[in-house]
Amino acid sequence: MSRHILDCHRLLCPMPVIRVQDRIAGLQPGEELEAVCTDPGALNDIPAWCRINGHEVLETRRQGEEYIVVVRVGEPA
Repeated sequence: MSRHILDCHRLLCPMPVIRVQDRIAGLQPGEELEAVCTDPGALNDIPAWCRINGHEVLETRRQGEEYIVVVRVGEPA
């Protein structure tokens, strides 16, 4: 499967989650999305959204001034 990169620089809550939601809607189960954010809240907000919606968080990390969340798309409900 492929990994897609989503640029969420300079977006504040709730926009990173909304962008992730919109992008995942166009992906297939098993594909991965890497959200690169500058809002530290994304490290909590995106995983919380994933738990509710059946997606798997593969990784969360801080890299300098960026906060990265990698998600594997789950099966549709």
